Amino acid sequence: MTFLKIDHVVKKYGDATVIGGVSLEAREGEFVVFVGPSGCGKSTLMRLVAGLDEVSGGSIHINGVDVTEVEPAARGVSMVFQSYALYPHMSVRENMSFGLKMIKTPPDEIYKRVSDAAAILKLEHLLERRPKDLSGGQRQRVAIGRAIVRKPKLFLFDEPLSNLDAELRGEMRVEIARLHRELGVTMVYVTHDQVEAMTLADRIVVLRAGKVEQIGSPADLYDHPVNTFVAGFIGSPKMNFLPMQVEAVEDGRVRLAHAALQAGTVALPVSAGAAVRPGDTLTLGLRPEHIAIGGASPLALSVSAHYVENLGGTSQFYVQTADKVPLIAMAQGRHTVTPGEGLVMTAALEHAYLFDAQGLAL
Repeated sequence: MTFLKIDHVVKKYGDATVIGGVSLEAREGEFVVFVGPSGCGKSTLMRLVAGLDEVSGGSIHINGVDVTEVEPAARGVSMVFQSYALYPHMSVRENMSFGLKMIKTPPDEIYKRVSDAAAILKLEHLLERRPKDLSGGQRQRVAIGRAIVRKPKLFLFDEPLSNLDAELRGEMRVEIARLHRELGVTMVYVTHDQVEAMTLADRIVVLRAGKVEQIGSPADLYDHPVNTFVAGFIGSPKMNFLPMQVEAVEDGRVRLAHAALQAGTVALPVSAGAAVRPGDTLTLGLRPEHIAIGGASPLALSVSAHYVENLGGTSQFYVQTADKVPLIAMAQGRHTVTPGEGLVMTAALEHAYLFDAQGLAL
């Protein structure tokens, strides 16, 4: 069942269009993540759902009700912001109960809701502390608890982990995933961090310049990106891109040439009906984790080493082709290279991606 429906929503500030006719749906109980680079419109889109900004066109429905013109407080939505926005002079209990007091909720009900939320978030022993006595992760849990006690129909998270260090971000990702399982409510989450998107989402909405590039499960976006933008955004390190010249098109396959190819050319399949002709320039995409150093494959590239990062159990090789195209490869174990050292990188043909001159997947 569709719980949140965004239908051709437009947001303009003067002559500038920030959201350009976005349409998407979230099912009841689904965890949907808006992801994209800074300035793509993901936070603006969330603010439109929350009612904090007015839409310039289109409509927003929550649980089958058109809320486009409804006040934020009446939408049944709770939002958790990047900044914790806690009252410093109030205890954790007072921060979590403040909103309920403002709408004159009975004291017994407030006590029960705060106690239940504190138990879910493991905050029981912190209820009498002030925000200054809490860690960053604890403060963010209090902010989430303040949202939980309102028992909203829809949770909105606007980059809630960006102020935390790497270890706390990892811990809080686990906490938010557990919270979603326990509450079973619809959640929409904004982030620029594709690792958060991949680990939390049931479905990811990739945005660029106020428009949707692709919507799908994390696996769909990783395995079947529709264009070079999505391919380069989903995955860490990002996908490598290498320009290739089409030498021939035969039986649903294209023969591609590049000076770095050890065999001179390589044949790869393309979708039926793809408009590819000899002489065209296509883009070959290879994910770093699908590249091996050494080995044998029809897809073997001669490169020169730049440097290598040892990350403990894995190493990242930074290399370039003779025509100065930079590439990254990952390998198990620890390795050393000499700058300028010649290497051979190989990849299985089934792990190769092809994109046309407009960046669309072939």
